[in-house]
Amino acid sequence: MSRRKFYLTTAIDYPNSRPHIGTAFEKIGADVQARYRRQQGYDVFFLMGNDENTIKVVQRAEELGLDPKLYVDDMARQFKEVWDSIDISYDDFIQTSEERHRIGCQQFIQRVYDAGDIYKKNYEALYCEGCEEFKTESQLSAEGRCPNHPNQELKLVQEENYFFRLSKYADRLMALYEERPQFIQPETRRNEIVSLVRSGLEDVSISRRDFTWGIDVPWDPEHKIYVWFDALLNYITGVGYGTDEESFRRWWPADVHFIGKDITRFHCALWPAMLMSAGVELPRSVFAHGFVYRKDEATGEVQKIAKSLGNVIEPMDIVREFSSDAFRYYFMRECPFGGDGEFSFQRFAASYNADLANNLGNLFSRTVSMVLRYFDGQLTGSRDVEPVEVFAGVDVAEVVGRIAAHIEACRYNQALELIWREVLDAGNRYIEQQRPWLLANEKKPEYDLDACRRVLTNLAEAVRVAAILIRPFMPRAAETIYAGFNFPTPLAKADFDQVVHRPPLEEDLRVTARLTPEGKVEPLFPKIAPK
Repeated sequence: MSRRKFYLTTAIDYPNSRPHIGTAFEKIGADVQARYRRQQGYDVFFLMGNDENTIKVVQRAEELGLDPKLYVDDMARQFKEVWDSIDISYDDFIQTSEERHRIGCQQFIQRVYDAGDIYKKNYEALYCEGCEEFKTESQLSAEGRCPNHPNQELKLVQEENYFFRLSKYADRLMALYEERPQFIQPETRRNEIVSLVRSGLEDVSISRRDFTWGIDVPWDPEHKIYVWFDALLNYITGVGYGTDEESFRRWWPADVHFIGKDITRFHCALWPAMLMSAGVELPRSVFAHGFVYRKDEATGEVQKIAKSLGNVIEPMDIVREFSSDAFRYYFMRECPFGGDGEFSFQRFAASYNADLANNLGNLFSRTVSMVLRYFDGQLTGSRDVEPVEVFAGVDVAEVVGRIAAHIEACRYNQALELIWREVLDAGNRYIEQQRPWLLANEKKPEYDLDACRRVLTNLAEAVRVAAILIRPFMPRAAETIYAGFNFPTPLAKADFDQVVHRPPLEEDLRVTARLTPEGKVEPLFPKIAPK
């Protein structure tokens, strides 16, 4: 039987500077979904990339004295370096300056032109270089500026451009939203787009004249395809549209596009209208995540993290000091993916110490350490123990079902809250209730080595369950934890069903964790000292 496929994408990024933690928020959220789907047996394709056919690229390359292509190729290398450092498991990284994208892009726009949905006219409008978008009055702030780039002056541009008949598709878009309410998620974003389309759509400019960088309009090489019409097409050219039809048929339509809430208009109105015009099937859903804000710990001021505001934080700075798993955990636990989140180093340290060092790390190290101390790392007889005590009173199947539902709906913070409350807290409570150090002490009246083995076998089960459930969020920690014992199923094959239906042990449990030269467990998450 063929496996279920799952195709997901993130927004492609402007490579005018390196990515920051706000950009990383989106990539981690998409990666959690990709890893979860692979874990559950899906055949996954995860696409990311850079949006290179932009004015910003030309301007930045000129500042550095570089050819634009040399510049974007080096920036792609730098972006991938950052994504690799936080363990983003993308399958392909598309650059819109690539030949495969040019071929597919020109083929697509030709189909839209042949459908009668593109026309030429003279145009005058305010243009935001930050958004690479012409702005209407309704899109401006009360001060007459772009809300996303308030520090940039808008330019009055007069040009002869090609336009796409977006207004023609208003009724079909409204029907789409009505028939497929899950097309736009979360619901608040859907309501915004429905209101926008209902209020009326204007045709949009899709070309710029006399540019030297970008993709030619196939029937008029004096024009380059305008950035948004070009950029959105990466979602289909990245899986073979125009160059590999077998791959395209295999993967398209996308199951979900992950994007920022500031670009929902393009992805939920312009993009489906473009696909309708070209006769290409629509994606199944678009998920618009919120923003990450930075809190100044001295003043308490909160600002959106953005390159244009000059307040960015490099992901690799945090990863180098604390680990990729700590970075990933913070943003998925403390920042609701469908809403907005906040970052400060003080809050990061508090979350790290409480949840990772004192809870997850503590459960793992105490369990392994006690098996080493009391039984020389060998839990003889553990094959005959049914480890149900540690989750006594918990409907494990129901809890795992809720965790899975939260992940599939991108409610990542709620999934993690459940894992911590129902698994990790339960394991740590069980230690305090059973007090295995007394059961192993022959000088105490509670002394009972068989009972101690039973308790530690139960704790090893809590460790196994925790590793499987946190794996989409913290892949490195999950591998370290799972490698603590000789569990029968490799972690790569352990899906959520194996939490509910524990595979029988092939041999008694023994410690297989990596130890220090002194024979101790290496701390998963060393505590952060207060500054």
